[in-house]
Amino acid sequence: MTTYPTNFCPQCGAELTRRDVEGRERRFCPDCERVVWRNPVPTAGVAVVGPNGVLLTERAVEPGVGEWAVPGGHLEAEETPLEAAVRELREEAGVRADPDDLLLLDTFTATPFEDKHVVSVGFAVRDEDTTGTPDAGPEATAVGWFTPESFGDGGERFHPPHGERFRNAWDRLG
Repeated sequence: MTTYPTNFCPQCGAELTRRDVEGRERRFCPDCERVVWRNPVPTAGVAVVGPNGVLLTERAVEPGVGEWAVPGGHLEAEETPLEAAVRELREEAGVRADPDDLLLLDTFTATPFEDKHVVSVGFAVRDEDTTGTPDAGPEATAVGWFTPESFGDGGERFHPPHGERFRNAWDRLG
């Protein structure tokens, strides 16, 4: 399995060919006689919703430097989406939450970046069920609370499709 397109087998290093498998053209290793599956990367995020709005981070890393998003990121090995969501919230925004307090919100497929495909699982939590003072972590340049009415007043723009997750969280808990 690979995240990016590959020309060589990750198992044995042989040059890959193409073969129709299950109705789709896929990379195939003629030496190992195995399909080299290409799969999206799982991510998770959590929207904190309080009386002042939804907590967002301004991205300091690609894709979308300078755009605003719900805190989130890649799952680590042996980590559930709930665990990843609370870890990313802590790392990106300095806020802690208990995975048991999160509500499943949505899923989305992000626009591919550098040919990497991402599927994200979104959660929401009430601000009263979190601890810590929001503070931008190393992958964010700022954090802020926004309502649908206030977002964009300072020229902010969403990293797509985080605007949908923001609205879903506000509609559900705001």
